[in-house]
Amino acid sequence: MTVLPDDEFSLAAEFPDATHEQWQRLVEGVLRKSGKEVSGSAAEDALSTTVEDGLTTRPLYTALDSAPDPGFPGFAPFVRGGRAEGNTTGGWDVRQRHGAVLDGAVLADLENGVTSLWLLVGESGIPVSSLPRVLDGVYLDLAPVVLDAGHETESAAQELLALYEKRGVAAGDVRGNLGADPLGHEARTGKAAGFAPVTELARRCAAEYPGLRALTVDALPYHEAGGSAAQELGCSLATGVAYLRELTAAGVPVELASGQLEFRYAATADQFLTIAKLRAARRLWARVAEVCGAPGAQLQHAVTSPVMMSRRDPWVNMLRTTVATLAAGVGGADAVTVLPFDDALGVPDAFARRIARNTSTILVEESHLARVIDPAGGSWYVERLTDELAHAGWEFFQQIERSGGQAAALRSGRVGEDLAKTWAARSAKLAKRREPITGVSEFPHLAERLVERAPTPEPPSGGLPRVRRDEAYETLRARSDAHLAATGARPRIFLATLGPAAAHTARATFASNLFQAGGIEPVTGEATAEAFRAGGATEVCLCSSDTLYEEQAEAAVEMLRSAGARHVFLAGRPGQYTDVDAYVFAGCDAVDVLSTTLDRMGVS
Repeated sequence: MTVLPDDEFSLAAEFPDATHEQWQRLVEGVLRKSGKEVSGSAAEDALSTTVEDGLTTRPLYTALDSAPDPGFPGFAPFVRGGRAEGNTTGGWDVRQRHGAVLDGAVLADLENGVTSLWLLVGESGIPVSSLPRVLDGVYLDLAPVVLDAGHETESAAQELLALYEKRGVAAGDVRGNLGADPLGHEARTGKAAGFAPVTELARRCAAEYPGLRALTVDALPYHEAGGSAAQELGCSLATGVAYLRELTAAGVPVELASGQLEFRYAATADQFLTIAKLRAARRLWARVAEVCGAPGAQLQHAVTSPVMMSRRDPWVNMLRTTVATLAAGVGGADAVTVLPFDDALGVPDAFARRIARNTSTILVEESHLARVIDPAGGSWYVERLTDELAHAGWEFFQQIERSGGQAAALRSGRVGEDLAKTWAARSAKLAKRREPITGVSEFPHLAERLVERAPTPEPPSGGLPRVRRDEAYETLRARSDAHLAATGARPRIFLATLGPAAAHTARATFASNLFQAGGIEPVTGEATAEAFRAGGATEVCLCSSDTLYEEQAEAAVEMLRSAGARHVFLAGRPGQYTDVDAYVFAGCDAVDVLSTTLDRMGVS
């Protein structure tokens, strides 16, 4: 076999190079067929998508979409990873979270792929005095432990350090994090905490335990309050800077103070945004470290987003967390926690924990995701998105600093107000199903059997709210469930079809999905008085094509009203049908439609 030298091997060399302008002209032609008369860059803009933080995702990226040099893995600005070898030596740290611990759960996780433990300690989790029992049988010199104890951090840390000493673990073998995060706890509870105990823990870790960190900069409170990626980045930077100020003011050298921080971020099913967020976080912290004269590599712990987890059709959460974990790994996270698919329902069972830990195992061992240090590196889209997100995150960080820093911005309500605005805008998209939730707002399954789990202790509250994407639809479904329990049947709507299947199927399917999202059972039949009466509904949605609406809608509505229909919807864009009460269409406020419909039906 003859191997051609590089200069003689050119794919598609016989074809002329295509230009950006040629592509735009082709786009113009496609858009023209759909009724949009645009040209040049406007054609490209028509296919672009505006996302949170004022960022725009374009349909095509080329080498002209430049971004700053990301450097090399393990070197500033650390965009491509905090370590030169990345995760290639064994994958990322698979960190499982435990709160209400079941007997044998911790050891089962460690024996089956988990490499570190994240323990929720205190009133909402494991009692401090129970730490020795929970860690019984755990090789503490092999399994790092990360605490999350809120206002009981000092006592939990002392208990854990005493346990290391009692079991004879050498100080040099201790790994993990004591989890001190006073500002994160204040964000959760609204209660300020003193920093002096944290300083002492940091001093002790720096002096005695080189592999143990004292502080966590947890961005999850801001993500769970509805914040955007840039707001999450900005809050984490402001918190990290606040901790550096406190530690250095107490006499801890900045290089030691920086080494006491670990950053925690949410990983969502928006894979590219998650990848860009983790890369941007390292770049931004490298800039802070550069100014402070400290080491710049950021240690990152990524957690699959609690906000994206649904309570209905929770099995879909396995898919969401898989995509999020992939994004966290590609983004260069040092440790990844996959929340079990039933996490939103209560205490996860053994099956859910097994699937959670196996998600990382499959991605590392079978998909070989960790074989490449920076799989996304060099992607014009990812590099540009990373740069734009870094600028947006830095801008939000500067706003917080101008407000007096993270503590002042929290206490003044500034942070909460900004997050609330972002969540309100996102809630509007969720209500209009512009951001679909599979199994909830799209393709709901009314006949599903609800998954039940033992309740978990109430998490800390009193500060920023905790939101979920499914909350508006969950409220509607709960109303339907209560009606079913009280009457033996769900509220119903009759989908009255006009004409052949080809004319009505698309809109009938749309209407069926929409009403089921609110727990309203659709009954489909021909638009006749007999079929309507047999359906047992008082509300009707007419489904057909625009052509047949023009010909038959008014007569059909009159007939249905005569048969007892109290409210008539039409599936389609608002038109000139005077007898129709309301319209349902792609982009309508589904939550408002469903809520008012349940109100009319007397479903409380």
